[in-house]
Amino acid sequence: MNIYDKTNELAKALKESQEVKDIKSAISLIDQDPESKRMLEDFRKRQMEIQQRMMSGDMPAQEEMEQMEKLFDVLSLNLNIRRLFDAERRLSTIIEDINKTISDSLQDLYGGQGL
Repeated sequence: MNIYDKTNELAKALKESQEVKDIKSAISLIDQDPESKRMLEDFRKRQMEIQQRMMSGDMPAQEEMEQMEKLFDVLSLNLNIRRLFDAERRLSTIIEDINKTISDSLQDLYGGQGL
């Protein structure tokens, strides 16, 4: 068994998953609505800026995090953006489950201490 062949099979299965299809469909619908697209792009930009700051040790203020939550809630009122967020959440769960399965399979390498 070649591990890279299995990895490519997994990547193909993910690409063909319903979650990825749902993400592509939602993005397509959002792209047809300039206002929705702009709102989503602004949100993603702010989200990325906060994540980059956090990675460099600059934790955002509680007020800024609350503003992002409120913005997320407002964006979620848009049906197509909510569909995108839901599909992204489902795909993220699948990826987390895959990572956990891989990590769990290697736990005994280090005396059950985990990775």
